[in-house]
Order: sequence, then structure tokens, then C-alpha cells
Amino acid sequence: MHLVPPEQADTQAAVTARHPKERWKAILVDLLSRRLNYQGPKGAPSVTVELMRAGDVGAVLSVLYSPLDEMDLRLSYGAPPRPGYIKSVYEQIQLVEEHVESEPLGATVARDAAALDAAIAEGRTAIVHCIEGGFALGSTPAEIDANVTELARRGVAYVTLAHLFWRGVATNAPALPFMPDWLYKLVFTQPKVGLTELGTAAARALVRERVLVDITHMTERAIADTFATVGPDAPVIASHMACRFGKLAYNLSDDIIREVGRRGGVMGVIACKHYTESGLRPDSKVKTFEDSMELVYAHIDRIAQVTGSHDHRLRPRRVDQAGAPRPRAPRSHASRAGRAGGEVRRRGGREDRERQPARAPAQGVALAWAARS
Repeated sequence: MHLVPPEQADTQAAVTARHPKERWKAILVDLLSRRLNYQGPKGAPSVTVELMRAGDVGAVLSVLYSPLDEMDLRLSYGAPPRPGYIKSVYEQIQLVEEHVESEPLGATVARDAAALDAAIAEGRTAIVHCIEGGFALGSTPAEIDANVTELARRGVAYVTLAHLFWRGVATNAPALPFMPDWLYKLVFTQPKVGLTELGTAAARALVRERVLVDITHMTERAIADTFATVGPDAPVIASHMACRFGKLAYNLSDDIIREVGRRGGVMGVIACKHYTESGLRPDSKVKTFEDSMELVYAHIDRIAQVTGSHDHRLRPRRVDQAGAPRPRAPRSHASRAGRAGGEVRRRGGREDRERQPARAPAQGVALAWAARS
């Protein structure tokens, strides 16, 4: 998400302010953001606190991620993480929290279950920190252990250990929509492993600190290693997944969906048509917001069918990341998003409709924080 109002959006200035000697990074991030993340030609953010309030969003994830750390151009492809990446995470936490403190629309950072419940009860938008990419956690098991302890203290709810490229933590499924799976595997080779020593250390530390492990982006071997490492009963989540109706390796098989459900975990459907339409719409294009939501509903229904319950699905998560085509929608889609949320609850049946709507996106967070409390 983007916290700054559209009229104040200046990615280049924001990066340069924190890294004045690395202007090239600011230019690169700005170009990537405007080309691949923002909706409008003027660089207007597609997600703001104002739009979230209009769409009745109760909890939103502050996804902490530095693409220039993951794609560290100082190193060869596949090099293990450098120790300084955690600094980017802390800087982003500070940036988000400083903005929220001065934000006039009533958003607040929730660092534990009590704060989350209080924010939702007061009708405020709760911002919850999470991390995309285990490469950020540290370069040794000892570093990872210490950093996870600190991140838990700061309220981080979950960590996605794998991401777009191999960095010696967990093998990842292809997740560049513009590149076919076979080509990705040819260009970005990975060893035949699941979790490495670093990945195993991270999974163990996260379970100890009651921070959820997110299996999104993992290969099936990495997911199997995660299940074995965290133990038979520890809940995990898949924060932005899709069901495998087709052949994409990123999408989760029925067996994995069933196991996440058995553990009491939750799954959020990714709002990206490349994944949601795979195996479902071979002959027709996604042209409208309603087309996009019909795809999402198909995945929600599949999760319920496989797990036997709607208790294991989250509201769709919109992913604005490099190369991810977004679902078709009008420039201001808060009202339609509200209608879509109502349809999601309708499909969950009477019990789901009677739940507090704003609480639904926070299910995964509550899994970790209830145990932490």
C-alpha cells in the first residue's frame, strides 16, 4: 500500500531523503513504482488510507520489503544475504509509523491483539507490519535469531520466507507474471532444496516468537520442510495465494491447502489475474471488476471445498509489486470493493455474515498474537 496522499506522492524524493548519496536507487524505485505499481500516468498511488476508509477496510498490512536488497546488484545471483538488510526493514517501520502518527484519517499501528481489537472496535484502520522475503532477517542463524526476537517486539505479525529470487533461505516458485514458469526455472536456477540452514533457523525463531510463517512463494519442497520444521500443529498462513486450477507452480495444490486448514491457518487470495485466471478462463479475457471478482470467488469457494469450511480464507489481498498485473477496476473502486466484501461474506454463510466484517482481514494476525499474548 501507499500511505501518502496521491497529490503528495514523490517516491524519488522519499528515497533520496533517506539515502542522499544513492540517487540512482531513488530513480530506479521511482521508475519501477510508476510503471508497475501505480494506476495513473501521474504516479497516483492506487491504495491510500482515504480509499481504505471509504472501502471499510478494518486492517491493512504494512508489507516491509526492499527490492534493492533482494536484487542486490553488488553480489552475484543467488548470493546469501548480507547482514545489513535488516536496517532497511527498521527504516521502513519507522517511515510507516511516523506517517501514521501525523495521518489525519484515524489509522493506527497495531502491535498486538489488544491494539488490533481496540482499533477495529473504534472504527479505525489498523496498520499491521509484516515482512516479504526472509533474506532481510540476517546472514547467519545467530543474526536471524536476534533479529526475529526484535521484530516480534516491534509487532511484526508474519514473515514470507521465500520471494522472487533465490537468496539462500528458501527455494521459491516462479512469480514473475511476464515470464513463463519454464523460462524462469531456466534463467533463475535454484538448488534442489527446500529450506536451507538459514531458512530453518528463521522458521524455528518465528515459531518461538509466535510470528507466523507465510508459505506464499515457496516451492512445494520448501513448504514440506516448513511443515516439518515448525511442528505438526503450528499454524501457518499463505497471505497471497491462489488455488492450482491450472499448472502454475506458484498456486497451491489441494493437499497443501488442506494441510494449512488442518493446522488452523488462513489463506488470502491474491488479486492478480495471472494467478487467479490460470486454468479457469482460457477463452475469455478479464475485462471488468466483476470478471476479476468472479475469479476470486472461484478460489474462495475452492478453499472452502477443500478444507470443509470458510474459516480458512481471508479477504482478497491486492498485490502491487513488480510485474504483477492487477485486476480490472475503476480508478476509484472503494464502493465496489465494499460490495465485493459483502459477497465474500455471503458465500461464507450465515455464521460468516454475522461476524464483524472489519475483523476478517485480521484472522491471520490474530493466530500469532493470541498465542503471543
